[in-house]
Amino acid sequence: MLRTCIGCRSRADKTTLVRIVAVRTSTTTVMTPDERGSLPGRGAHLHPDPRCLELARRRRAFGRALRVEGPIDTDLLDAIVGPAAH
Repeated sequence: MLRTCIGCRSRADKTTLVRIVAVRTSTTTVMTPDERGSLPGRGAHLHPDPRCLELARRRRAFGRALRVEGPIDTDLLDAIVGPAAH
């Protein structure tokens, strides 16, 4: 099945992408990687590439793709994607 990366906007097989879901806390919404693809809720997909993560952050794609408002925490995604290349 093809999915679109919310960072680079290219289509890829869903097995090559990481599914992201929004988990709400009392103060913020945490973007959580769903490695098994079984967490409930709306999901978005992202390449496991630091450039795609940075593009998604810059474009504020998480809020639009997952239909959430307010503060968004993407820190958990850094562990999955890895450090950004400079």
